[in-house]
Amino acid sequence: MNRPETPETHPGADELLSAGPSDQRKQPVSPQAAVAELYAGNRRFAAGAPVRPHQDVDRRIALADGQQPFAVILGCSDSRLAVELIFDRGLGDLFVVRTAGHSVGSEVLGSVEYAVTVLGAPLVVVLGHDSCGAVQAARSADATGVPGAGHLRAVVEAVLPSVRRAEAAGVSDLDRIVDLHVEQTVAVLLDRSAAVAAAVAARECAVVGMSYQLTTGSVRTVTEVGLAASSTPPET
Repeated sequence: MNRPETPETHPGADELLSAGPSDQRKQPVSPQAAVAELYAGNRRFAAGAPVRPHQDVDRRIALADGQQPFAVILGCSDSRLAVELIFDRGLGDLFVVRTAGHSVGSEVLGSVEYAVTVLGAPLVVVLGHDSCGAVQAARSADATGVPGAGHLRAVVEAVLPSVRRAEAAGVSDLDRIVDLHVEQTVAVLLDRSAAVAAAVAARECAVVGMSYQLTTGSVRTVTEVGLAASSTPPET
């Protein structure tokens, strides 16, 4: 999958209204609107001006009988990747699944499929980040031939195909390898989950790979599948 072009506009943004702490508006219903909402929240977070929507008592009570998250975030478990903070969202907005190196197993696939097919989430995001420890561990294991100890070995083995793909392409920069691993996770998700692939084919859902920068606090799109038009904001 190739990295998408970067446009100046954000399709779907016109569906959204500005959010406040007690906002009870309907969640975004299209993949484009969901991507636009995530980027809007991330811009607020990166600028140090979050509005922290959907974090009040009224919202908590309103969600007691059900949920309708507008995005699934399959992210790395890194403690610096606090998803609701990064996207300036609150209760009921994001269905979050986190594993080291955003590795994909049966439980992960089942969780993502539940959010897409039962809860109706129109967007799945695979969220990686720079300086990823799981990628570094896989590089070390590949170089030394020594796999991770205990169950860490499963994480290393999940990331190794991306590391070897990078080697084959002559890519040595760690953060570029992270991008390749994000692309690989998107491909694995669509390959292993017939339900998610069908939702994408029916234009009911899109899958977007993003990368988070630890220093700036900003996210950028690495790859996308199923969006009617690219929703990546311009890089700064």
